[in-house]
Amino acid sequence: MITDIRTIIYIFVLIGTFFIVRIFEKKKIKFSTRIIYATIIGFILGIIIQFSAGIPSEPSKVTWLQEISKWYGLFGYGFMDLLKMLVVPMVFASILRVIINMNEGENLKAITFRSLIMLLATTAIAAIVGIIIGNVMKLGVGVELGKVNGNELREIVPLVDTLRGLLPSNPVMSMANGNVVAVIIFASFLGIAVKRLNKKYKEEIKPFVNLVEAFYKIIVSVAMSVIKFMPYAVIPLLASTIIDNGLSSMISVVKFIVALYISVIIVFIIHLIMITMNGLNPITYIKNATEALLLAFTSRSSLGTLPVTIDTLVNNHGVEEGVSSFIASLGANMGMNGCAGIYPALMAITVANMVGIDKDISFYFMLLVVIAVSSLGIAGLPGTATMSVSVVLLGMGLGSYFPLVGGIIAIDPILDMGRTMLNVNGASVTAITVANSLGKVDKEKFSKVNLH
Repeated sequence: MITDIRTIIYIFVLIGTFFIVRIFEKKKIKFSTRIIYATIIGFILGIIIQFSAGIPSEPSKVTWLQEISKWYGLFGYGFMDLLKMLVVPMVFASILRVIINMNEGENLKAITFRSLIMLLATTAIAAIVGIIIGNVMKLGVGVELGKVNGNELREIVPLVDTLRGLLPSNPVMSMANGNVVAVIIFASFLGIAVKRLNKKYKEEIKPFVNLVEAFYKIIVSVAMSVIKFMPYAVIPLLASTIIDNGLSSMISVVKFIVALYISVIIVFIIHLIMITMNGLNPITYIKNATEALLLAFTSRSSLGTLPVTIDTLVNNHGVEEGVSSFIASLGANMGMNGCAGIYPALMAITVANMVGIDKDISFYFMLLVVIAVSSLGIAGLPGTATMSVSVVLLGMGLGSYFPLVGGIIAIDPILDMGRTMLNVNGASVTAITVANSLGKVDKEKFSKVNLH
């Protein structure tokens, strides 16, 4: 993957930026501040490389750009692979531990029910915002986006089959496939069994309880070691996104990009209002959440960000460990405000306007229902955002028009950055709200802005 001197030059430039981050680290600059600096450096580096290539309209056809993207991916996506390595063991140990240590008066059903209601409610709100912005900006009106050959609807799995697929028929396979919902269910059954047997066979099951506690402490320690490399990974992650998609791809569908990011900002503000309603300072919340949100933005992976999301909820927001692990895990797999709320709503409005469909009150009501259901039904599946759009368009009778939005799908990574950040923020706000309703938020710890 090295055929051009520019590939070598920009690999060394990336390594040089690592030395800059290391200098920030030695100067004891706050972790979240280092991530912000790294994000800025990554953005500038990506722009510089694009200009060096003459801002090509199709970066994928420029060999040396693809080579740089590959090498940058070694550092950026390699870091994400390490985080993903931790997801299943951390979720499994966390859920098992919280149920085992749960007091008799605590109700797992209440936590689950409130979490699902919150995730559905925030996704519905996000969809409403998307519908409003899509109409105000008249997306798709008088515009015909380029048709892309072969860009057809993905195969839609029936909702019942999807939900059944989340059940851990084979726990080991579920762990291997990263089916976090199935892992949560399996861990919950184990935890409930241990809890029940603890009354009669306390001595016999004590070694298992001790093993769970020890394993949890070890996996958290490993997670902290990996997370320390985040500022180094953010630079190549953001730079490679710009390198792969180019500047011209963003300009070609700039109206949709603007609409999505305006929607993201509005929903983010609504999230902050919800934080305020919990009696917490929204500015402090933003400072506390910086690490997780920036990683989500640059990595475009809610699931990959999960260990950092949990760590941020516990150490920065003061949410109890068990509640953080449980709700953040659910939020990384269902009810995603950006991918399953705003995005399909904007797409549906765009397609409806392009083909001249009359949008009455029944259209909008049906759209909200389909979006709410699909936000749970596509949980744990790859290509969540595109799958969500497929399900929603099909549910609205617009499936045959899916190829019309090929130009938008083509620049999906640019859109996915904002969507993923909002997904993580929605899960965090849900965790804080539910935890606060159960009295499990350390507000003193929250107000201290406990950054690494």
